[in-house]
Amino acid sequence: MFENLSDRLERSFKLLKGQGKITEINVAETLKDIRRALLDADVNFKIAKQFTDDVKEKALGQQVLTAVKPSQLMVKIVKDELTMLMGGKFTDINLKGKPAVILMAGLQGSGKTTFSGKLALMLKSKKGRHPLLVACDIYRPAAIEQLKVLGGQINVPVYAEEGNLDPVKIAKAAIQEAKAKGNDVVIIDTAGRLAIDEQMMNEISAVKNAVNPDEILFVVDSMTGQDAVNTAKEFNERLDFDGVVLTKLDGDTRGGAALSIRAVVEKPIKFVGTGEKLDALDVFHPDRMADRILGMGDIVSLVEKAQEQFDTEEARKLQKKLAQNTFNFNDFLKQISQIKKMGNLKDVVGMIPGMGKAMKNLDIDDDAFKHIEAIIYSMTPKEREDPAILNGSRRKRIAEGSGTNIQEVNRLLKQFDETRKMMKMVSQGKNMQQMMSGIQQPGRKF
Repeated sequence: MFENLSDRLERSFKLLKGQGKITEINVAETLKDIRRALLDADVNFKIAKQFTDDVKEKALGQQVLTAVKPSQLMVKIVKDELTMLMGGKFTDINLKGKPAVILMAGLQGSGKTTFSGKLALMLKSKKGRHPLLVACDIYRPAAIEQLKVLGGQINVPVYAEEGNLDPVKIAKAAIQEAKAKGNDVVIIDTAGRLAIDEQMMNEISAVKNAVNPDEILFVVDSMTGQDAVNTAKEFNERLDFDGVVLTKLDGDTRGGAALSIRAVVEKPIKFVGTGEKLDALDVFHPDRMADRILGMGDIVSLVEKAQEQFDTEEARKLQKKLAQNTFNFNDFLKQISQIKKMGNLKDVVGMIPGMGKAMKNLDIDDDAFKHIEAIIYSMTPKEREDPAILNGSRRKRIAEGSGTNIQEVNRLLKQFDETRKMMKMVSQGKNMQQMMSGIQQPGRKF
């Protein structure tokens, strides 16, 4: 996401020349290029102009420290302004009701139903909630069935009334059902249309008035660009929603909706969908998104993702194995499994500062580990437990069984051995200089 915008902004900063302080002369070309970059990303023209005017006002005349270049100071100012443009700070959803009622709104195809499932999974797995999904989309073919399938995948109950064409009655009955069954969050998936019409607005307004939701979330497809912003404005005028959800932010989107929507409707972006899987949902943090747009990575989110998969007892066992040099391929498989659970691999690596640009042209998909796993699964339990016994004939058999070749098997064994040595050094508290001197030798490849 935002790759083109990131590249354009990086080039803009390189235009800033001179030392001592930022002046109107040396900043003019940079600001003009930043404005073009924002417009190319489908940011509203007025917002793009106001943004660069604000940056200019903050930047002009600022003294540049000896150790800081003007371009570096400009990056800092732009980062702060991007953060403010997208809301300034993280805003959580309101779950104070008993049960808390969350109402979804948006056009057909925006991803409301899928997001409802994702939100239910997040609330269940990360907040310990007991959600109930409610099917109030009575028009779209198979909408009720889709919600039931999603609910089944995440083991969350779905309330539906086949044949009932009154979404108000369905929603009110669902809340009573939640109270009776002990569900503390009710997520209502409503109908959408291909375009805004009076019937849709009247219907969702009626549902809102009937259930008095604690939270109204407007779900919008970020790939629709400025249309997303205009739609959000119209929905907000009728519903006065509490927050925005941007879906499909992993797709071929220029990101203008994320940068414009907060300024237009003055409502915070609360979630972003980053993939098709049900766990591909991120809480929106304006400051972290600004870092990612400017190529600074997002190490905080990366650590949070890692901690979600972190098991204290398993970590203790792993450290003991590393210290005793008994780390084997069964342990290696567990580590691969934990990495895969963190989400899309390219996005995960892109959160590491400085890695986003390096990974831009590399195709890393969720099957990146499939050859490694195929080789390991072709080993016998004894071989996984004790890699030292893998002689030539065993390696040949493993290559044939995994559909690879002997060179790939040998490469994996070498990488495994190097990984084990490095991890042992870490577990013993060796410093980074010792580690690097141990692995940075001519001809070594990983």
